Amino acid sequence: MANSALLVMDVQRDVVAIADDGCGYLPRLRRAIEGARAAGIPVIYVVMGLRPGDPEVSPRSRVMANVIRAGLFTEGAPGTEIHQDVAPLEGDIVVTKRRGSAFSGSDLDLVLRARDIDSLVLTGIATSAVVLSTLWHAVDLDFGLTVLADGCLDTDPEVHRMLTEKLFPQWADVLAVDDWLKAVALR
Repeated sequence: MANSALLVMDVQRDVVAIADDGCGYLPRLRRAIEGARAAGIPVIYVVMGLRPGDPEVSPRSRVMANVIRAGLFTEGAPGTEIHQDVAPLEGDIVVTKRRGSAFSGSDLDLVLRARDIDSLVLTGIATSAVVLSTLWHAVDLDFGLTVLADGCLDTDPEVHRMLTEKLFPQWADVLAVDDWLKAVALR
């Protein structure tokens, strides 16, 4: 699958503050973003954004109720902005989603089809949330998939390890950022 895009998902200020434990995640992700740009691979940012008052959130959604209680993802709030260390450049696409998957409540599929993109490289926070949800959705849409294991982050390192080592390899190529950068440099 020749037409790829790098998805940078939920790397928003409040999320980074919760998940980043000083493991060098943002500099590593920035290298992946810069490598994608250098290789001519589009970088598409995906952010969670909820309208003030959360009209799109059902009281039946336990996950979304927890998000609201934590005060995360209100559109326009400073913590909802993409982290400045990996911020988009002019011309990068930013897609707003309303649920866990990058496809849910967004126009991501339309953007990808308009650009004839058939393969996705997944990064983001959290591995057990947006990355997992997006991977499942993308599998059903027949996208080719690569997950950058160290381009993803989770608050639970064991869950991250289990997903990237045991589950994701069933449906995607799972690579380290540096290994992926070497591969795209050879294209």
